[in-house]
Amino acid sequence: IPIAIVIDGANRHDMKLTEATLAAQRIVPEDCPQGAPRNICLDKGYDYDEVRQIIKAWGYIGHIPPRDEGQRIIHAMPNYRARRWVVERTHAWMNRFRRVLIRWEKKPEHYLAMLQLSCACIVVRAIQVFG
Repeated sequence: IPIAIVIDGANRHDMKLTEATLAAQRIVPEDCPQGAPRNICLDKGYDYDEVRQIIKAWGYIGHIPPRDEGQRIIHAMPNYRARRWVVERTHAWMNRFRRVLIRWEKKPEHYLAMLQLSCACIVVRAIQVFG
């Protein structure tokens, strides 16, 4: 389920929004003991020292495949599982909301509100509040 969302222009690189996305988190999982390491899985687009420092400062252990050695590492690891499907699945869920699929709002605040509403619907469906 989505726990944080940040918007910016489409021509902005994802790694530039790492700090803002982590700052946008509003919840911390209750089953995570205080001081226990938390994991974050990112794709090759986040393989920068700046991102690794930000992740470490927020108390996460980053799982980021290197940009240049990706295929070699994948083939060397037995039972390797790609984790990117989680993000792709969430994007597919959000594309079910027509208002979010194409951005009609002119103001970023309005579009962010629509994204947050769609994420709230996804969370309600995931925890099955209404059956």
